[in-house]
Amino acid sequence: MPGVKPYVIPKQLVWDAYQRVKANQGAAGVDGESLAAFEKDLKGNLYKVWNRMSSGSYFPPPVLRVEIPKDDGGIRPLGIPTVADRVAQTVVAMVLEPVVEPKFHPDSYGYRPGKSALDAVGMARRRCWSADWVIDLDIKGFFDSISHDLVERAVAHHTDLAWVRLYVSRWLRAPVQWPDGAQEQRMKGTPQGGVVSPLLANLYLHYAFDTWMQRVHPGVQFERYADDVIVHCKTEEQAKTVLVAIQGRFEQCGLALHPTKTRIVYCKDSNRPGEYEHIAFDFLGFTFQPRRAKNRSGDYFSSFLPAMSTKAATRVRRTIREWRLASTKNHYALADLPKLVDPAVRGWMNYYGRYYRTECVHTLQHVNVALAAWVRRKYHQRFRYRRRASEQWLRRIARRDPKLFALWALGVKP
Repeated sequence: MPGVKPYVIPKQLVWDAYQRVKANQGAAGVDGESLAAFEKDLKGNLYKVWNRMSSGSYFPPPVLRVEIPKDDGGIRPLGIPTVADRVAQTVVAMVLEPVVEPKFHPDSYGYRPGKSALDAVGMARRRCWSADWVIDLDIKGFFDSISHDLVERAVAHHTDLAWVRLYVSRWLRAPVQWPDGAQEQRMKGTPQGGVVSPLLANLYLHYAFDTWMQRVHPGVQFERYADDVIVHCKTEEQAKTVLVAIQGRFEQCGLALHPTKTRIVYCKDSNRPGEYEHIAFDFLGFTFQPRRAKNRSGDYFSSFLPAMSTKAATRVRRTIREWRLASTKNHYALADLPKLVDPAVRGWMNYYGRYYRTECVHTLQHVNVALAAWVRRKYHQRFRYRRRASEQWLRRIARRDPKLFALWALGVKP
């Protein structure tokens, strides 16, 4: 019949998907069209997405390749879809996620509703107290290594909606476009930055790792946040055996462990003496290692605990420097500065201050240092060469108005 679409996709679903894309914002893709430009003809653009997806004629444009520097000197490749493609991917994600989400393992935490990175860190913290050994897994180039065929088989296992399977296939194979316009066909992998990529990655590792661990090593616990994985073992021998088995499993699934970043770690504390090559690991912005703690009797002991990692602290200090308070904000009044710094400070404290808060507090003191530098530049005739005087002035302000900055209200006083 004329006008009848082969695939039934409600227009309301496309509208709801757009609302999610709008809430997440994001950069323009290969067409250079921003969200604001897309919204100039919102009705027409959303109709095009719905019409093409419903008719089976939607073909995703290339994904814009952007490279983000990593703290270790490497590069993290991101793929940025166009706004229209983000809407289309969100449509599929909204249909597929409710189907696969209930099947996922309880110790899979990444990109899942009702779960967070802090949940994973908290669980790892508890399990490190009861299991002496950890396998710190680093999957080499995970998002670029995913097998298209295995992803498609996993999706087909959970849905018989032909249009969902069709568009997943097309997104997996959409070319990558570099900033200079050159394009590259993708034979494997799914781009980080794609809306549907986190869901597909979780589905992939659900079968490649989670259910396999449950079946082959049912007594071994783990936490997985996307491709960041920590495995807990009772003995060093068990850790070595499980690690070899995981390597073999990943090879079957087209994945490889990083040869130097993957390691076995001893969770050393006062009750676990002895030495081992590795007694610390990083997980989701926290470093787990032996740390000084105090028991209820007031006695100090060594406990294996997470705290803000050195890499995370370096990122925070870099962000504080990039505010350039002293050099570019000296026309502000002091009362204007909280609008700039408070949102970031609250986020850092809410996350990194959850465990072993003193490490986070130490790092956030750099905000007070930056504020003191602002004081010296703002009131240069009075404080230009008097660092201690500027800090004392700031302390007086903090005593008089301790809630002026979220930093001060949280107890990080100058």
